[in-house]
Amino acid sequence: MMLSKLSKLLRKTPLAWLQVKREKNRLAVALAGIAFADLLMFVQMGLNETLYNSAAMTQDSLHGDLFVINPISEALNSLKPFPRERLYQAASFEQVQSISGLYFGRATWRNLQNPQQERTALTIGVNPTENVFQLPEIANQIEAIKPLDRVLFDRASRAEFGDINAVYQPGGLVSTQVNDKQLWVAGLFTLGVSFGSDGTMITSDSTFLRLFPERQADQYDVGVIRLKPGANLEQVQAAIRAYLPQDVLVLTRKEFGDREKQYWSSSTPTGFIFGFGTVIGFIVGIVIVYQILYSDVSDHLSEYATLKAMGYSDRYLVGILIQESLILAVLGFIPGFLLSTGFYVIAASATLLPIDMTWGRATLVLLLTIAMCTASGGVALRKLQSADPADIF
Repeated sequence: MMLSKLSKLLRKTPLAWLQVKREKNRLAVALAGIAFADLLMFVQMGLNETLYNSAAMTQDSLHGDLFVINPISEALNSLKPFPRERLYQAASFEQVQSISGLYFGRATWRNLQNPQQERTALTIGVNPTENVFQLPEIANQIEAIKPLDRVLFDRASRAEFGDINAVYQPGGLVSTQVNDKQLWVAGLFTLGVSFGSDGTMITSDSTFLRLFPERQADQYDVGVIRLKPGANLEQVQAAIRAYLPQDVLVLTRKEFGDREKQYWSSSTPTGFIFGFGTVIGFIVGIVIVYQILYSDVSDHLSEYATLKAMGYSDRYLVGILIQESLILAVLGFIPGFLLSTGFYVIAASATLLPIDMTWGRATLVLLLTIAMCTASGGVALRKLQSADPADIF
């Protein structure tokens, strides 16, 4: 009679949930461990995705269909110049509407409030009579840099450049020192920082050449080609690429941005480190959950043996363990998700990097958490299968 009642109770009550919540301290440790593993994965994935998204921000801000660069230029922080004549040659195609040549350099900016503190700013030299940028905030102010020694500065640059928002008034000028020369900030825009750039400054081509006297006016770093409406991008790209010498590359916007992302993922240790951190978080979670499940099975080995003696199969007991794993995965994911969301907010505020929580990343981490806990349960099965009724009775 007693065995019959126990059997009915087991069928009505989720045994896995009873096992999970039976020992509150062990449950709390398990959830903390899973949340920590999830936090590690969220942080590494978030920073890795931010690295790639922010890497191509400058390329995405340019107003063009095709871009010309030197073949040995891997990223914006290592651009090599190419002859200006290549853009003129590209302009000879009927489908080309206009061309623009850009200069890129890295200038030393003195902090506005603390001149002893210096920071390197990505500096872009443009022809202020040409529409080079897609961002309306830049395009509407481009006339302001026509006079010599005038610049536009990214208000989203790191704080080490100084609090430009506190001293700049719309329509006014703010004096600053760049490469030991006095310049005037004539406007602000918002672009943002990346792993390769702490701040961005836009100048006229004349001001740029004054800041970098070693540069030659007939050597561009990036060429921007805008096509006429209705032109076939792939066909024009192929034609220009075949026509120009091999000392330049002709890239689409996507190819230009992907080249930058490829540099950061393969030519620097940054991408590897973030990916490795995700793997470490996954392994840490497996170890923690395995220890919890193994301890649970060991502490209740006699109960499992009793269930076997009552006729419950190994398959049924394995199901209980897997259910425990899934319950732990879901319960541990919730605090991990909340902690990671808070971390993203703090990190974005501190670094000015565009890092935020996405549903795609949350779903991926949840699936990894389930896989992590299931794998741990699978390893702990060996102990469960060793439960022998003969050892109890």
